[in-house]
Amino acid sequence: MGLIAPVIVYWLYAGVHHMLPPLEKYRLHTKKEFAAKDVVPLPTVIRGVLIQQLIQVITLASLTYLFDRSMLTTYRVVVQPSIPVQICQFIVAMLVLDAWQYFVHRHMHTNKFLYKHIHSQHHTLEVPYACGALYAHPLESLIDTFGGVVCFLVSGMTARTGLYFSSITSMKAIDLHSGLWLPPGFGPFQLIFGNNSAYHDIHHYGLRGRKYNYAQPFFIFWDKLLGTHMPYTVVERPKGGYEVRLLK
Repeated sequence: MGLIAPVIVYWLYAGVHHMLPPLEKYRLHTKKEFAAKDVVPLPTVIRGVLIQQLIQVITLASLTYLFDRSMLTTYRVVVQPSIPVQICQFIVAMLVLDAWQYFVHRHMHTNKFLYKHIHSQHHTLEVPYACGALYAHPLESLIDTFGGVVCFLVSGMTARTGLYFSSITSMKAIDLHSGLWLPPGFGPFQLIFGNNSAYHDIHHYGLRGRKYNYAQPFFIFWDKLLGTHMPYTVVERPKGGYEVRLLK
């Protein structure tokens, strides 16, 4: 379940976004912008995400087999820690994952070879949308998978707590790439974390923004500490929808 549940959660949560009635009045980009910027067909994006998820499952299953084979052959009762302990583990895992993602992500941009041959695949979706959140080069997915393993080990989570964390992380990635600016109460992640769809949209849309807002998926303090934070405001478009405007 720890391997499969995040995949199921990803497609269910992304599917909800795609099956909702038209939400043009909440979108950060117009249909014209979407048609002009996103040239990758949807079936290609779906196939790319499935390949990435397959790599993640195979990698994690292989690591389990190599380093803790007893998990596959022996029935063991694992006592879940208390809720306060699990909350602390969540916080540690979020901080570790944010550090991993920020520095790997920033290096993927500053290293021209890595950007051209690996990370640029993710940026072909210049106007992001829900099911394309994990669309990336297979090598990048492998690097992200190892980041998840580091979070699991450093935080000391049980497999069950890790299942919860990885599922929420999948949902958070979709939220960042949804392209929707929902009203308060309808976008739970926007109320909890500063890293939201508008913040990450700056990084995706336009060449200028790609030098900023590397932080993901939870907090934004790495950008602020290291000078890669781009301030912004979200304003309503006259004909419906929203627009992210840079303040710098």
